[in-house]
Order: sequence, then structure tokens, then C-alpha cells
Amino acid sequence: MSSFEQPALKRDVTTLALFLFILGDVLGAGVYVLVGSVAAASGGAVWVPLLVALIMALLTAGSYAELATKYPRAGGSSHYATRAFGPFAGFLVGFCMLLAGIVSVGALALGFAGDYLGEFVSLPVPLTVLVFLILLAALNAYGIKESMWANAVATVIEVGGLLLVVGLGIAVLARGDGDLGRLTELGTAENGPVFAVLAGTVLAYYSYVGFETSVNVAEEAKDPARSYPRALFGALAVAGLVYVGVGVAASAILPTDELAASSGPLLEVVRAAGGVPPVLFSIIALVAVANGALLTGIMSSRLAYGMSRDGLLPGFLSRVLPGRRTPLLAIVATTALSLLLALLGSIEVLAATLVLLLLVVFTAVNTAVLVLRRDRAEHPHFRIQSVVPVLGIISCVLLVTQIDGETWRFGLPLLALGAALAAVAHWKVSKREVRTP
Repeated sequence: MSSFEQPALKRDVTTLALFLFILGDVLGAGVYVLVGSVAAASGGAVWVPLLVALIMALLTAGSYAELATKYPRAGGSSHYATRAFGPFAGFLVGFCMLLAGIVSVGALALGFAGDYLGEFVSLPVPLTVLVFLILLAALNAYGIKESMWANAVATVIEVGGLLLVVGLGIAVLARGDGDLGRLTELGTAENGPVFAVLAGTVLAYYSYVGFETSVNVAEEAKDPARSYPRALFGALAVAGLVYVGVGVAASAILPTDELAASSGPLLEVVRAAGGVPPVLFSIIALVAVANGALLTGIMSSRLAYGMSRDGLLPGFLSRVLPGRRTPLLAIVATTALSLLLALLGSIEVLAATLVLLLLVVFTAVNTAVLVLRRDRAEHPHFRIQSVVPVLGIISCVLLVTQIDGETWRFGLPLLALGAALAAVAHWKVSKREVRTP
């Protein structure tokens, strides 16, 4: 290896570790707070939008499975868009992904420093956020294998907490309490059943967001073509079953108006069911938030690393830490931006644009998988039927029509900024190609 070459990322991720990575990222903090919002939007049958959102997520997951096994390298969505449409689209898609990841980590850091931690200790929010993000960055930089082990433990705890809610629902129904009639109630005072399901599906879709981050560690998988599709579809299927079970349990135990009014709906479910100390569930929620932040931080740093390697971000971000072989400077840069957003505290509206940003990404990926069919790979890879990405594009467009006006007012300037930066990146790449035929 010459002095100008950077060492490759280490292939240390097994199929089981990848499965747990995806499952842990999907079963993150979202479901602990979104069940009530879904109930407010769709009515008592919370499980319906959760199931519809799963089907829509699986459509786009098919495109990711093909592209990640065809091009197993960090950079994920940005790399696919660059290959299919050029550096402008690649940068815009990468910008949307990167911004969504950075904001998500900042939001989760604030969530960790909030009411759940307040059950145990009262600390200044800025100090808690700072220490929390430094510890996560240190674990990320120490090694992908160590991060995966931490995720594996946290994922078991997260899944255990959600299965606890499902078990409490069964226990409540077994003793003759609860109301199964609420499981068929669709619609609200504002919306009929169809529009209520669509409104609830937009919120429920956010609960499945996270599966797309796994493509950024496909390069570190031991056998991407074999392990990635199994891990991806398996993790989404398990997450869907758990979510539907949680939705059924929550609706059966709590009246819809009480479920919709709570900012911690699953904690209210645990209190109503009885038999489990609420403080225990607070610990589980903290683990879920921390794990979600860790996995999103891994995604953001690997995406920045991949975009740098493609010439879409400054070259120093692709430098790898000797020995540990992790993208240290990309980790530092993305963590610093997350810290800045968290300390500013004005991220509520920005967090609402995450779905919009990711729908832009998913539309591009579903289109890219069709365009890149002309590009033949020399190694075996997963291939999805063409109708699946077409349905994925339709599902993204359908969900975009449900985005509210306030989110559009905030999201459009961010997309415009991304387009402007993408134009600069395209100009730089074109200029470099002219100099070096």
C-alpha cells in the first residue's frame, strides 16, 4: 500500500450482527413516543397504519437490498444516486441523508437528557448532551465490532421492553379488562377511515426509518451478497410483528383519547396494566434512545466518509484512524454538528422534516435501482422484481402528499440549500474530470 492510499474499512460484521444492527435501529426511540400520535391521527386501530407503513418500508427495502449487495460500500444512498444520475443528485441525496442523521442524533441526545433521565437524576441539559455525544463518538471511533456488540446488548433490551408491553396487553385481556372493540375503530372527527390511515401511516413510517442506514456498513460485512438481504428483510419483519403487537396492546389497554394525549404512551400503558415498576420502563427507554443515537451516528459518519471518498465532501473526512480503521474525522465532524443542533434546542420543526428528507432519498433510490440495471456487476448480488421499486416510488409520492404545510415551509429551504451545494459539488467534479481525462 502506497503512502497516499487509505486503509480499507475492516470486514468484521456478521449476518447476526447486521440483523441486530438493523433491528436495533428500527426499534429505536420512535415507537416509544409515536404510538399516541398515531392513535390521534388514525383512531383506536393503531395496528393498521403500523402494518401499512411496514409494507411501504419493505418496498423501498427491496431496492436497498439490490443496491447494497451490488455496490457494498460506505456512502449508501449517495453513492447509488451518483452512479445513476451523477454528482449533483449524489450530493443532494447524501445531503438529505446526512442532515437527517445529524439532526436525529441531536434530537435523541436531547431526548436522553429529558424526562426519562429525570426519573433518576437532575443534570443540566447542555452538560448531559455534551457527555452523551462524546461517549457515543468515542465508542463509534473505537471500532465497528465494539459498536456492534453494544448495539446487540441494547437491542435485546429494547425488544424486551416492547415484548413486555405486548405481554401486558395479553395479561390485561386474559383477566377480562381492556377493550378489543377499539382495535377496529378507524377514523377521527377530522378524517374518515382512508385519510385517517394515511395520516397515521406517515407517523408510523417514521418508526421503520433506520433500515436505510445499514447500507453504510455493508462494506464492513463479511459476505454482503449473502447476509445483507437476510438481515434486512428479517429485521423489518420482526420489527413489524413487534410494532403490530404493541399497537394492539396499547389500544386494548388504554382508551384512544388517553393514548393520544400522552407524550409517553407506552409508559402510560405499563402504569395502567400494573405489575411492572414504571422506573424499569424508563431505563429501557433510555437504552433505546442511546442505541438509536449510536446507530444513527455510525450511519452519519460512514455516509460522510463515503461522500468524501466520492469527491462530494472535503477529502480529510475519508481519513481512517490507524489501527482501529474507523473514519475518525468524519465521526468528529458529524458529532460536532449534532452537538451544535442539540445545544441550540430549536430542532422541533427540523425533526418534523426528517420524513420529508428521507422520502426524497427513498424516491431517488427506488429510481436508481431501475436505472442501474444497465450496469452489470461482476459478482453475484440480490435482485428485486422491477415492479417493487415502481411501487416504492408510488408509496413515497403518496406519503409526500400527506406532509403538512409547516413542514414544507421548513423543508423546502433546506432542499434548496442542498441543491445549491450540489451544484457546487457537480462543478468541482466536472472540473476535476476535465483536468484528469
